Amino acid sequence: MDGIGPPISHVNNNNTAEVATMGSSLPSGTERVSTSVTPDSSLEILSRREIEQLYDASQAELYQIYRQCSLAVLNCGSSEDDTNKVLEAYASFDVRIIQRERGIKLEISNAPAQAFVDGVMIKGIKEHLFAVLRDIIFVQNQLRFNPYYDLSTSSGTTDAIFNILRNAKVLIAEKDPNLVVVWGGHSISREEYDHTKAVGYELGLRGLDVCTGCGPGAMKGPMKGAAVAHRKQRIGNGRYLGISEPGIIAAESPNPVVNDLVIMPDIEKRLEAFVRVGHGILVFPGGVGTAEEIFYLLGLMLHEDNQQQRIPIIFSAPETSADYFESIDRFIGLTLGADAQTMYDIIIGEPDAVAVRMLESMDTVRNIRCDARDAFYFNWSLVVPREMQLPFYPSHENMQALRLNTQQSAFETAVNLRAMFSGLVAGNVKAEGIAEIARHGNFQITGEQSFMQAIDGLLLSFVEQGRMKINASDYRACYDIVSEA
Repeated sequence: MDGIGPPISHVNNNNTAEVATMGSSLPSGTERVSTSVTPDSSLEILSRREIEQLYDASQAELYQIYRQCSLAVLNCGSSEDDTNKVLEAYASFDVRIIQRERGIKLEISNAPAQAFVDGVMIKGIKEHLFAVLRDIIFVQNQLRFNPYYDLSTSSGTTDAIFNILRNAKVLIAEKDPNLVVVWGGHSISREEYDHTKAVGYELGLRGLDVCTGCGPGAMKGPMKGAAVAHRKQRIGNGRYLGISEPGIIAAESPNPVVNDLVIMPDIEKRLEAFVRVGHGILVFPGGVGTAEEIFYLLGLMLHEDNQQQRIPIIFSAPETSADYFESIDRFIGLTLGADAQTMYDIIIGEPDAVAVRMLESMDTVRNIRCDARDAFYFNWSLVVPREMQLPFYPSHENMQALRLNTQQSAFETAVNLRAMFSGLVAGNVKAEGIAEIARHGNFQITGEQSFMQAIDGLLLSFVEQGRMKINASDYRACYDIVSEA
């Protein structure tokens, strides 16, 4: 049976890749590769029904999402974080799913050449490519059409997240808590990157594994450091788990250290996956995406049903960036109050101290899970309220409607601030957000004057420090701050 997409003219009958010089849509000298690949470990054995489901799903609107995520994986190592520019540069890229009696095969047309060595796809990138196929097409197809999953309820959404992770085989039973979720910016300074790598190294020496958003910068550094340390400690099964989502993966292509990649359907399910699988949260300097993650986490901790949760949270930065978390801490105090400031520790410098603190916290997490008779591999007892599970669509109307004032609880404020930062991430790097700004102009962020002053000050500091995008010199603000009368 034929696959999807246009015919491929560069694929040989013997499955060896051919290289062609790119056209005018890419810089001079850039090459593209066309080839066919089969899975090594994921999706290699499928029933006829499963193959048909894959084929049927790929014919629908999910195919464009699948194509975009596949391109992102193959574009690993790129310094471009504008989704539209990536898609434009590789406009001729395509991927076709071929049904065979022995399983499936992907035929790839005009892929970035950096994904290949001597015409052969790098093994780790190929694993990521089939992880995309597994999650974007197969899993989402199951969730959309299987009546078992009721995504209109909180418990149904959590069940769906659990099954996506279980299907990806990243939930490991009978293993003590040791997975540290690391958040931070994809656009950071060299000093900050070196710090993230040093902290990751110290974590790895103590047998701790790392989970990140899987991109560059503060997501890559800890994994590289931990990988070296695991080798030194002769830990052969170190985990470097990357969790992404379709809207952000093209801007933050998976880094090559990731050995388990999971693509969640949207940012809200991605955030919930982080806090369900992780045993501690470590935050490095970043921009609005990191701020979104911080306020999501603090919102959970401020919810009345999570008072017994004690998730270890550490903010860490090199001494040269101490003012970053001073600004974040001040902003949290102004918007959420003093109670929220007690929920995390700030450690400047001292990578070993960060790792020691996190390792000590693993015993606390273990005891809490045992007392609650909860699993180590998935935090079922954590309450994620419905308003934090609903996808936030960053339209101008929704951004302007956010309530940003002191006339609500700290939990409600955290939920609204998380949504605001999510909208700014979309306006900066996501294709749909960039298109929204192009059509209707900047987002209008409105609210109480004291809030607007605090938000304006924080965002300006992100711009001045080049934290909004990798290509900071080309940054144009996607927002306007408007104080209510």
